[in-house]
Amino acid sequence: MKKVIIGLSGGVDSSVAAWLLQEQGYEVEGLFMVNWHDTVGVLSGDCPAEHDRLLAQLVAKKLQIPFHEIDLSAEYRERVVEYMFREYERGRTPNPDVLCNREIKFGPFLDIAKQRGADYIATGHYCRKETIEKDGKTYHRLLAGADKNKDQSYFLCQLSQEQLADVLFPIGHLEKPEVRRIARDLGLPTADRKDSQGICFVGKVDLPTFLQQQLQAKEGDIVEVFPTSSLSGGLEQAIIGKHRGAHFYTIGQRKGLNVGGKKEPLFVIDTDVEKNIVYVGMGEQHPGLYRNELFIYSDDIHWLRPDLSMDAGETRRYTVRIRYRQPLQTAQLFRTADGIRIIFDQPQRGITPGQFAVWYDGEELLGAGVICDARDVIRYEG
Repeated sequence: MKKVIIGLSGGVDSSVAAWLLQEQGYEVEGLFMVNWHDTVGVLSGDCPAEHDRLLAQLVAKKLQIPFHEIDLSAEYRERVVEYMFREYERGRTPNPDVLCNREIKFGPFLDIAKQRGADYIATGHYCRKETIEKDGKTYHRLLAGADKNKDQSYFLCQLSQEQLADVLFPIGHLEKPEVRRIARDLGLPTADRKDSQGICFVGKVDLPTFLQQQLQAKEGDIVEVFPTSSLSGGLEQAIIGKHRGAHFYTIGQRKGLNVGGKKEPLFVIDTDVEKNIVYVGMGEQHPGLYRNELFIYSDDIHWLRPDLSMDAGETRRYTVRIRYRQPLQTAQLFRTADGIRIIFDQPQRGITPGQFAVWYDGEELLGAGVICDARDVIRYEG
């Protein structure tokens, strides 16, 4: 009998995944990760670790599977949180959930599971895996989840073939309502628990307060950019308020500007951390929110299917998303000597440096990369 260790989080998805593995004849054990202890900036009542642990224990007891707990908080701080601080300091917006999967769940968690004799690890992600043979070699394909509203393949865009070989995704073929129905039928205590939000293993946070653990607050100007002006010059700009630090803001952000008296909401359209300026535009259709193109440097490109990587000078058409749950967008990928240019068929709202652009061929996620500073590519010129 093959042994699987599943990451029990205290949520409904991993709970049902554990039961499905039992039904498939695996020997199943639950492993709960403690990745964060600090409560600075964490909003009260969000993602409480003690409640997560209790629910995970209750699920393990209900399913009659062994339950273990590991503390990976040191690794999480070093590999995920410190990365977050560095990226925000540079004026970029990182995605800690992507890093948590690559560096924690498929790093030390996987290592510990193997030490405990596991043949596989399993997670409650809404995605699928398919193994194929090509030219005498084995490749693992990462496919979108059957539930298009919950597909979580985006969060796994940095996994390697070696990591994919060792993982199972038991609920990838199901839709969320069916997962909850199974949980209710089984009487699992997580059946009606809401989905977690915020930073992976930290929860919902007041971001400036959280970041001020390492990044200093520094007052600067909020500059409104009018549709007839540019960010690089012109007269159609005005200082309309003050902020606490440009590194606390991200492109597309609406809340936290504390500037009133406008006919429509203001949105962040750019930041300059060197000059400590936050640029904003009024209304969701402000042209400063939209870009046709992004660029990814060679060092930041990752192919889940290395056999399908692009050579310099090569051009391909794929579908791309620049954030979780964004509908896939058609685009042209150009491989240059120093990276990949992605040019979209339609302008994209809120392309954000530091986030991941992920490209698909049909249902298969082929590759991904960290979006570089948008000003290296195209800057709004009105």
